[in-house]
Amino acid sequence: MSDIKLINPGSKKIPVLPRLIAAAVALCVVTLVFLYPGGAYPWVKAIHVIAVISWMAGMLYLPRLFVYHCAAEPGSVQSETFKVMENRLLKAIINPAMGVTWLAGLWLAWQSAAYMDGWFHVKFLGVLLLSGVHGYFSKAVKLFGEDRNVKTVRFWRMMNEVPTMLMVIIVIMVIIKPF
Repeated sequence: MSDIKLINPGSKKIPVLPRLIAAAVALCVVTLVFLYPGGAYPWVKAIHVIAVISWMAGMLYLPRLFVYHCAAEPGSVQSETFKVMENRLLKAIINPAMGVTWLAGLWLAWQSAAYMDGWFHVKFLGVLLLSGVHGYFSKAVKLFGEDRNVKTVRFWRMMNEVPTMLMVIIVIMVIIKPF
């Protein structure tokens, strides 16, 4: 049991490195856009895809942590460890990745004029819904952190599928462009 204490359960502080990486990526996007406008598009697109992958990884993992957290006794070492893991995942990976995804994605939509296409409207709705789920998960992290979760394991297992379904819709819209 003492090995679990390697993760400091009382620590709410997020490491500086992930914040610096997110800030550096955002700065790169802005720099590319202004200093290298003719060749920025493929670079911003690559950054967008990397950010989307990071965002989705976190959005798929966080509700899985909630499933396991539900089984932990409130106040236990295990519960406190899940609190730290959920908080760090949200603040160090998911939030910055969503920010970079939005920043790069909006620029790409503007540059390519994709915002005028039907497929983009469906994709954009999917991204808005995914952002709403992100907000819901953020609230859940707060509630779990205060030992006030009232949702069941079954609920979190079902919620684990929501980001997946939205991702499928978004990817189909971007790749297939059905309309």
